[in-house]
Amino acid sequence: MPQPPTAYPDFDSMPIGGTWRSGRAGRALDDTDPWSGSTLATIPLADAGDVAEAYQAAAEAQRSWSSALPEVRAKVLRDAVTILDERHAEIAGWITRESGGTVAKVEIELGVVRAGFLEAASMPHHAEGRIIPSDIPGKENRVYREPVGVVCLISPWDFPLYLTNRTLAPALALGNAVVIKPSSNTPVTGGLLLARILEEAGLPPGVLNVVVGSSDDIGDVLVSHPVPRVVSFTGSTEVGRDISRRAGIKRLLFELGGNAPMVILDDADLEQAVPAAVFGSFYNSGQICMIGNRIVVDASLHDEFVDRFVKLTRSLSVGDPADPATFIGPVISRHQLESVIDKVDRAIDQGATLLTGGRPTGPACLALPPHVLLGTNEVATAQEEVFGPAITIIEADGEDHALAIANGTP
Repeated sequence: MPQPPTAYPDFDSMPIGGTWRSGRAGRALDDTDPWSGSTLATIPLADAGDVAEAYQAAAEAQRSWSSALPEVRAKVLRDAVTILDERHAEIAGWITRESGGTVAKVEIELGVVRAGFLEAASMPHHAEGRIIPSDIPGKENRVYREPVGVVCLISPWDFPLYLTNRTLAPALALGNAVVIKPSSNTPVTGGLLLARILEEAGLPPGVLNVVVGSSDDIGDVLVSHPVPRVVSFTGSTEVGRDISRRAGIKRLLFELGGNAPMVILDDADLEQAVPAAVFGSFYNSGQICMIGNRIVVDASLHDEFVDRFVKLTRSLSVGDPADPATFIGPVISRHQLESVIDKVDRAIDQGATLLTGGRPTGPACLALPPHVLLGTNEVATAQEEVFGPAITIIEADGEDHALAIANGTP
């Protein structure tokens, strides 16, 4: 039986210009486990000078990477899949410990990352040009597809490995270099771990750089620097607007905040609708941008739906994300926990009724039991993106009213 590969070394440095080194900001980040509270890594942070060095290295490395044969680039991505498989337990453990993801969530995340690498591995051979008609006799017009250059990738913490890789893998496949700024909540799984995987897969030095740093220190230079031609950002609408003001003439790839309604009309099958609504409300502790933030239920089914929903919600296991039986693990940080509790408290002050809830548990007191509220569409937990295990059920008087409620938020 083959032996598992030696685990990657400690993640206390970052790859800049082909060398793993400390950042030069003079401060360090303690990367902590949101369930146990233990420190996973201490990383000296990057400053604006590190960002400039990363961009310069990426620009230089990108020229030779873009001229590499399609099969060379494709092979790096296929080899990354092999490494992902060989190091499955190691990588899964990092996602669970750093992001608080449950076993079931982590397996889904690894699956979509694997699929993303494989899909990207097909892209180098699909970048085709065109010959188009010309109005000048004896001439033809040729259209070539060229790599854009350097991509700035700012990634979030909720699905860190996947939400980084969905931009990273296609960018590399088509001959671009990338500079990643991962979330400070998930610097390893949002950036450093992928850098190690791709380094092992044969990605040339300098093509991928990772800068772990405070947004206050490096956020402005990341998006305003002249080298990157694309800024890819997943996060809040407010920050997205700020990036669009600072970035200048660049291509912007944004996935911003949401407030998704799940609508249960009078012909719904509650045997299907209730489990779907519970899953869609509390999966990954409600920390998904596409999560159901509100449930709008027709008056004819409202009371029965609420009874069933609360009963099923109370059966969900809350606790250690490494336990396969756990459905709801910790929220990512103390700041996020306080944000969720604040919205719940304001909703209750505004007239919402709390049907079930509870106090945070676990060694770090970040595992928040699921909260179910009855309220109007005007309460805080309905109007604002909660991004935690709290859901508001809203009664609707028919389909037109349900549609109006669904659309009735910023």
